[in-house]
Amino acid sequence: MSQRHPHASHAPTLRHLEQLMAGLTVGVILVDPSGAIVGTNAAALAMHGVTQAEALGATADEYCQRFCLRYRNHQRLARRDYPIMRMLAGENFPDVVVEVAPVGVNEPRWTHMVHDVVMDVDGGDPDYLALVIQDVSERYDAEARFEAMFQANPAPALILRLSDQRFIRANSGFAELCGCSRDSIEGRHLRDLDILAHTERHALVAERLQHGLTIPQVEAELPLPDGSSRLVILAGQPIEVGDQRCMLFTFADLEPRRLAQRALASSEHRAATMFRLAPGGMVVTALPDHRIVEVNEAFLRLTGRGTHALIGRDADEIQLWNDASQREEVERELDQRGGIRTLDVRLLPATGSPIDCLVSAEVIDVRGDRCALWLYQDVTERRHGELELVEAIDAVMKDASWFSRSIMDKLATLRGGGDAERHPPLDLSKREREVLELICQGADDKAIADRLGLTGNTVRNHVSRLYAKIGVNRRSAAVIWARERGIGIR
Repeated sequence: MSQRHPHASHAPTLRHLEQLMAGLTVGVILVDPSGAIVGTNAAALAMHGVTQAEALGATADEYCQRFCLRYRNHQRLARRDYPIMRMLAGENFPDVVVEVAPVGVNEPRWTHMVHDVVMDVDGGDPDYLALVIQDVSERYDAEARFEAMFQANPAPALILRLSDQRFIRANSGFAELCGCSRDSIEGRHLRDLDILAHTERHALVAERLQHGLTIPQVEAELPLPDGSSRLVILAGQPIEVGDQRCMLFTFADLEPRRLAQRALASSEHRAATMFRLAPGGMVVTALPDHRIVEVNEAFLRLTGRGTHALIGRDADEIQLWNDASQREEVERELDQRGGIRTLDVRLLPATGSPIDCLVSAEVIDVRGDRCALWLYQDVTERRHGELELVEAIDAVMKDASWFSRSIMDKLATLRGGGDAERHPPLDLSKREREVLELICQGADDKAIADRLGLTGNTVRNHVSRLYAKIGVNRRSAAVIWARERGIGIR
């Protein structure tokens, strides 16, 4: 229902205008060229939060005193820039968007889109001027919420207007990804910042962009201002921004992953080179079956076998160890403890005599697979020296019984300096220690059985378990092992 200002004319033309205004959903404020507000409709009152025409003011000046108008950038309008004053000044203007609030209220209450209409009856001077107001608060509130969410989104994002292929929005995440400001991105044409130039399935991406369709996730090289590029995952989603068809691009940064992959590849290359050129024989086996997956050159030289004869096979198939039961025990200990250190073993090369080695192993991860790294150190020459020394001692004891036992012990420990503290003994049982001490005294199995009151088979079982526990396979090696640890020395 239209409302009339007290000073409004009663001319039929005005009544007709008021009747027309009453049926409109847009707001209309009718102004006399003198500046008096002569009529409004209910929509215009609602858009200003009032119910009576008098609340708008009787004149344009009073309207300016009662309502505060700001541009969308929150800058307050000067009185002469109010749409109602521009209209009275004879200025024609297209749609102007302003934020409106009563004077004294800091935050805007409404967002109006305003344009002017000039009416005359006889084609001369204007008879009436009208402000036509459309309430676009909901639209701009929605855009403000979208803008806030767009800028707050930590994922880099970019909006391209499809009509002219210009970027109209860039959030802080994208600016940070590129290392430049948002102002340097917004307004640029796609050809100047071609984010699609180096993408997977480029033809598909270009076709979908042309038709405004969803672009699936693809890897792309994002061009940077310094001329370099950054590896990203790119995806596009069609949206509308301000009634304009656009494409929202989102990005996931893959550059840290690429750098990590390069660092890993470099590290693996260094490790592979060190493994291949290591002076000690090295083997990698897959757990739990301990099949060989990799060997180095030193191990090939040590065993006299070729790579094709080793890869994919386990130590039992190629009869690598002299004592299969010892190997099984070592593998069980490795599985349980995750590592072993410097055990005495004997390897069987493809040709030639057995090789005495010290073996160490550690469970490792190789490209996500659980494996074991084995290190074999050839100590055959050192063992030969030790055995020759023991044989010399045995010969002396047989041919010159006048040598004291202490002299023999000192001769036998010359190699290691006789430092028992450097070789702490294993946790031997009482019986195993008795058997070992008698071995050190030169007793054979029969003599040990007589001394301890045991059968020959029992003694042999004790000796076998003792050898497996201390990692040797002959009596002379057991004597050396014991003497280095202070066992059997009187």
